[in-house]
Amino acid sequence: MLAADFALIDMDCSGMKNHNQARYGTSVLAASASAILLSLLLAVPAYAASDLNTVIDSVRDWVAGLLIALATLFLTVSGVRYLTAQGNPRAVEEAKAGIKAALIGYGLAALAPTLVSILQKVLRT
Repeated sequence: MLAADFALIDMDCSGMKNHNQARYGTSVLAASASAILLSLLLAVPAYAASDLNTVIDSVRDWVAGLLIALATLFLTVSGVRYLTAQGNPRAVEEAKAGIKAALIGYGLAALAPTLVSILQKVLRT
């Protein structure tokens, strides 16, 4: 009888783990959806451009904004994963990889104006 009680307790605990994982997945999905929605709503609208340089500048602003939004999302999710790793080496390494990816995204967003200026110089010649 005692072994059966422990089996029921173990089964209840595994159900709680699955529930917490599902709740975490739902919160990540909600955070990513809100980040995408905010990046679309807060982006500066592209007006009718009279020349190619204006279009390229507008595209640069959009790309930089999306890169920053995605990098922020990656950094937030990876930070939460790092904090909730609870000493699990695999989870800690995955979180660190996500943080590195976010930092690379911030770097690309910072380099976007430079890359666009190089592209503009190439197109002028």
